[in-house]
Amino acid sequence: MTRFPTHDKKLKEWVNKMAALCQPDDIVWVDGSQEQKLILQKEAISSGELIQLNQEKLPNCFLHRTAIDDVARTEHLTFICTRRRRDAGPTNNWMSPRTAYRKARAIFKGAMVGRTMYVIPFSMGPVGSPFSKIGVELTDSRYVVLNMMIMTRVGEAVLRQLEKEDKFTHCLHSKAQLDINKRLILHFPEDNTIWSVGSGYGGNVLLGKKCLSLRIAIYIARKEQWLAEHMLIMGIESPNGRIDYIAAAFPSACGKTNLAMLVPPDGLKKKGYRIWTVGDDIAWMRVDTDGSLWAINPETGFFGVAPGTNSQTNPNMVETIKKDTIYTNVLFKPDGTVWWEGADGEVPSEGIDWQGRPWKPGRLDAHGRPILGAHPNSRFTTPIANCPSASFRLEQHHGVPISAIVFGGRRQHLLPLVYETFNWQHGVFAGATMASERTAAQVGKLGEVRRDPMAMLPFCGYNMGDYFRHWLNIGRHMQKPPRIFHVNWFRSDEKGNFLWPGFKENLRVLEWIIDRCNNKVDAVKTPIGYVPRPQDIDMTGLELPKGTMDKLLEVREEEWAGELKEIKKFFKQFKKDLPAELWEEYENLASRLKSYE
Repeated sequence: MTRFPTHDKKLKEWVNKMAALCQPDDIVWVDGSQEQKLILQKEAISSGELIQLNQEKLPNCFLHRTAIDDVARTEHLTFICTRRRRDAGPTNNWMSPRTAYRKARAIFKGAMVGRTMYVIPFSMGPVGSPFSKIGVELTDSRYVVLNMMIMTRVGEAVLRQLEKEDKFTHCLHSKAQLDINKRLILHFPEDNTIWSVGSGYGGNVLLGKKCLSLRIAIYIARKEQWLAEHMLIMGIESPNGRIDYIAAAFPSACGKTNLAMLVPPDGLKKKGYRIWTVGDDIAWMRVDTDGSLWAINPETGFFGVAPGTNSQTNPNMVETIKKDTIYTNVLFKPDGTVWWEGADGEVPSEGIDWQGRPWKPGRLDAHGRPILGAHPNSRFTTPIANCPSASFRLEQHHGVPISAIVFGGRRQHLLPLVYETFNWQHGVFAGATMASERTAAQVGKLGEVRRDPMAMLPFCGYNMGDYFRHWLNIGRHMQKPPRIFHVNWFRSDEKGNFLWPGFKENLRVLEWIIDRCNNKVDAVKTPIGYVPRPQDIDMTGLELPKGTMDKLLEVREEEWAGELKEIKKFFKQFKKDLPAELWEEYENLASRLKSYE
């Protein structure tokens, strides 16, 4: 007989029902306590789920390895399950709820025999905040429990809040047999339910992450008139003590996490700028009574990509992950520490790779490719509280006011370093047409343009045409909407070399964005929006070759003809669901380009 630490009838009935399906040997309620966390860590080490790292060099840090075919989000096995296919839209995989539940039940049946079912009550956002949502995840993975304790608010206070609201997202997960042929990540927005089975990888199994924070939250947000977005939130404190907050969306490989916690460049340090990190991945935003947009980061941790993280790219993250961190699929060094490609220091002479095999640098596989020590998508889960730039407003129920929304992409030639859109509707168009060219590290043809509206393509839990309409509607509810900008750190010269150094130097562009929000600087009007005058970007301490800034800010109308064709092709897939306002913006852009000299 299970002892329930709650009197919530719906919760007790659901846990019993799922236990009858999965048939665990035991049920343990997660209370979020340090004592329970230590017990779980010891059990995970004993079972081989975790490897304890060198506790002197990396206190309270652990290593985890996933199955070889379970190293990233499995988008082709991720489904939106709505009664009508049209509600999922053309950009999502769809499955009817009846079919999805039937298929998943067959895999979940008896999947936890011989295992413990952990019940994790968690809050996305500060407990009790009007922004926040509560979920309960049932899982047979200690790895999931320990990660959820880093990434979300877990335990007793959440249960008490749940009992007041009597509403929660039902999240069921089992590793089952970790069989990719029996792996499903299912979202039932109409039922406020997520089922994930057959995976042990964080992006598929930490169900507060993309599953709830975006795919389910975005559905709730449309009904409740707010925004759930794949965005960082950062504060930029000026020398006078004023803090302006921005939210920014970037597709993968565009430096979102690095931007969220950048360190000001030497040339701007004399101005006294300071960066406050609110979050690097998720923004929940509401229109407040003052008519402006306010935001929270619903998470309490970072689930970051390890390769390429070092003191040059992200010194604050390097400090953050020195303690209380779970590393996944990185190289295990003989001294009990970890390494990945692009990490600080010398390449180790040996180690155990992410698959658990002996590793030495320089070895090649059967195709002549280097055998990597860490998987390219290896990860770390680490608390935001450990970040040197963590905002003091993380637990504020009211969130932070957003002055600017920034979209970005990776384009070699088309887009300037930065431009401001003309208004909210034009800004939605800029976000809806966001795109990046594929890099050598990504699947697909090198240089191929991949559309990723608002960086939400894999995470939009309903028809994206309706999503664009929702953005337009939110704009109508604001008296003081944030200004919307687009940046491109990746403009290149004829030889493919980046014209802009990026990383910490990006603060120079953010300074211009904030100055525009505060009406401090003018701009040059172009067909695509307002671009800076070169003299308005502070280049103190940064010398670029003569003429480089002009190239970075140039709008070349002849290159936009092909872009317009691609935008039209992308828009057409939404048929009648695409808002007329976006076609209007498309025609306006075409007209402005035609008359531009």
